[in-house]
This record gives sequence, structure tokens and C-alpha cells, in this order.
Amino acid sequence: MSERSLFATKSVDRLLEQASAEHGLKRALSATDLVMLGIGAIIGTGIFVLTGRAAAVNAGPAVALSFVIAGIASTFAGLCYAEMASMIPIAGSAYTYAYTTMGELVAWIIGWDLILEYLVSASAVSVGWSGYVVAFARDTFGIVLPSAWTSAPVVWNEASARFAWTGAYVNLPAVLVIAAVTALLVRGVKESARINTAIVFVKVAVVLLFIAFAAPFVHRANWHPFIPPNQGSFGKFGISGVFQGATMVFFAYIGFDAVSTAAQETRRPQRDLPIGILGSLGVCTVLYIAVSLILTGVVPYTRLGVPHPIALGVEATGQAWLATAVEIGAIAGLSSVVLVMLLGQPRIFFAMAQDGLLPDAAAKIHPRFGTPYVTTIVTGIACACAGGILPIDILAELTSIGTLFAFVLVSVGVMILRRTRPDLPRAFRVPFGSYVVPALGALTSGVLMYTATTATIVRLVAWMAIGLVIYFSYGRKHSRLRQAEGRE
Repeated sequence: MSERSLFATKSVDRLLEQASAEHGLKRALSATDLVMLGIGAIIGTGIFVLTGRAAAVNAGPAVALSFVIAGIASTFAGLCYAEMASMIPIAGSAYTYAYTTMGELVAWIIGWDLILEYLVSASAVSVGWSGYVVAFARDTFGIVLPSAWTSAPVVWNEASARFAWTGAYVNLPAVLVIAAVTALLVRGVKESARINTAIVFVKVAVVLLFIAFAAPFVHRANWHPFIPPNQGSFGKFGISGVFQGATMVFFAYIGFDAVSTAAQETRRPQRDLPIGILGSLGVCTVLYIAVSLILTGVVPYTRLGVPHPIALGVEATGQAWLATAVEIGAIAGLSSVVLVMLLGQPRIFFAMAQDGLLPDAAAKIHPRFGTPYVTTIVTGIACACAGGILPIDILAELTSIGTLFAFVLVSVGVMILRRTRPDLPRAFRVPFGSYVVPALGALTSGVLMYTATTATIVRLVAWMAIGLVIYFSYGRKHSRLRQAEGRE
């Protein structure tokens, strides 16, 4: 295969023709649906679970600054996603954008990366969901669920750099929630969006309740020192800890890009996609900063390295009713995150299969429900296996670095298209010219990737290597773009 074929780009005009053609996906989503889908994906494990770990292990009370840094990086990337999505309203998200700007090989790499992001993200959230279900059953009904069936069979030992067995069998609640959400998504995207919207109202209400009722219990002494001194290792407090904390809590912002995967199911994609992406990102950033400040003010950061830090913060206020409400909100909220992540993943498969890079079965649409049911079921099975076996820290770190990689490529893609196709209509344009915001988006995401742990980077490289083997053994031989070039 020639170098030209490897980096051949798909015509934007051809993509726009695809958008107007009928592919079986129903255009049923409004701007409000997209904002709610974004919030549904964003508010979840990051705020309900990982805030405490980042504070206890990396940043201390300065985890609020970690959220600011991650929020800035996400905003830069979100602006780039909004421009791309308004210009190329096609299912596939960053995969499709890369195909039009950097060529087929890079598109495959980013598509394979997105598979990691959504698949592992849904698995990670299911593990957090399981933790809150266990806490809720214990605190509300006095039922102690056996840890052998509610925790991961393996954990990662940093000292020995290898997996260790815990004695557990499987995280059964994590498997069950993924199975239920998969069945719902096969049923239909509009039905899924309606349920997600109802859940979003519940969990946002719970977050606001926590802010309102926990704020009076803040002890300012818990914020001192705001940035604890470095403990002699990179990422353990100090400025390096703030940045590594940002890499960890970056997981909390993942979700707004899932909005763009629903482009072909949106009524007015050029207008509604930017609203959905930027609207959901803005709402969640404000809530995150407020929650992290209050949480570290109520409970000393050294005590927050638990699976349910928000519930711990509420317990410290002595308000039992609020503790129950937080647990219910967390369970509902994490359910909606699983829903949106499992909504995005099959649509990446769908776009790649339409291009011939994956088997045609991945592009099959249910004749009654109008959903990509084959890939939805396959994704659900894979997520259930990962969520039932692996611990949340490995899943969260893999999701974060995979998403950051996608953000780098989307930011670069905006600069390329501004130069190569300035004539294309853009319903939304990144402000401050063609290079400032996209360059900052690529730079900030790249810096956060650099601060990831070595084991996480190695896992990303291994995943990408597997993807390249699949591409060169199957994808390049069946590429419809390559076949079209051969006929010309």
C-alpha cells in the first residue's frame, strides 16, 4: 500500500453528502437533549469517586486547581470539537474529523483510541456505580453485600509493577448495570435520551444539595496548606501533584465529546452540536470547582482516598438524609454516564464499518428501533467483562490518556482544515483566529498526557500496537476509500 493511500483523506463534501443521505439512524435529538446527554456523561465517576483519590494522593485541597487546569484543557478541546462537529455533522466524532484532515491511517489510530476511551470509560463508571450501590445497601437497609461478588478480582501493584489477585470472583453489580443499559440502548436512542434527561435532573439536584447543605460545615483550616509540600516523588503533592491530579480528574470532563458521536441523530446538527458540547462543559466545570472546594473544606484531604468521597463528606456534616440522597444521586448519575458512554462507542464502530475498516456487521441497523444493535451488544459484552474484572484506577487512567490523545488530534485537525479548506461553512468558529485556541488545546492535552503514569502510557502503546495489527491485516484491505482510489 502506498504512503499516499495510508494518508489519503476523505472529501469533506463527500461526508456532507453522507450527512444528508439516509443511513437508517433516526434524527430525533434536540439541542436540549444534547446538553443533557453531555451533562449525563460528564457528571459521574469523576466527581463522585475520583475527586477524593486525586486530593488524597496527588493534590490535597489544590484538587480544585486540578479541576481548573483540566477544565481549561477541556474548554480548548471543546471549542475545537464544536467547530468540527458543526462543519462535519457525521457519526464518528474525532475519528471522522481525523479522516478528513490527517488521512486514513491517523483516522484508524484515533478511532481505535476512541474505542478504548468509551469502552474503558463505561467499565470504569460501572465499577464506581457498584461501589455506591454497596454503600447504599449497607447504610439504608443494613445489607452487607459480599465483597467477593462486588469487587475486582485483580488489582495493580505499583511496587511490583504487576497484577495481583484479590480473592474476589467478579464485580457483579458492575456487570448487571452494563447489561441493563445495553438493553435500553438497543431499544432506541430517543427513549434512552428521555431516561437520561430525567436522571440528569436528579444528579444535578443532588450535587446542588451537597453544595448548599455542606458549605456551612467547611473548616478553612482544612485548606491549609492549600498545596501540600512535595513528598519526594513526582505527582505526590506540590505543583507536580496538582498537574497529575489534573490528569486524574480529567476523567471527570470526559463526556462532552460523546455528544458529537450522535451527530447523525441530531435534528439540526450545525446549530445544536456546539450548544450541546459547550453548554454541558460550562455547567459541569462550575459545579466541579464548587464541589471540590467544599469537600476538602469539610473533610481533611488525607481521609478522602475512598470509593465514595462525597458520601464521606456528607457523613461529616451529620445529615443522614443528605447522605442517602447523595448515594441515590450517585447511583442514578453513574447510570446515566454508563448510558452515554455506551451510546457513543457503537457509533464509532458504525462510522468505521461504513468506511470498510471494520466488518459490515458493525454497521447493521435494527429494522425496528433504528439503532446500531450489533455493535451495541458487542460493546456491552466487552464493557461488562472489563467492569467485572478490573479495578477503577486502571480503567480511569486508561480512559483519561485515551481521551487526551483524541483531543490533541482534534485540535491539530482544526488548524489543518482552517488552512486547507477555509471555504467550508462553519456554523461555529473557534475564537481568536486559526491557531491560538487549537494550539493551546493540543499543548495542554499533551502536557497532561506526559504526566500520566508510566504503566498507563505503556498500556496505551500496547493497545495502539494491537490496533495497527488489525488495520494492516484487515482495514487497509477493505478500505472503501482505497478501493475507490483504485477504480479512478
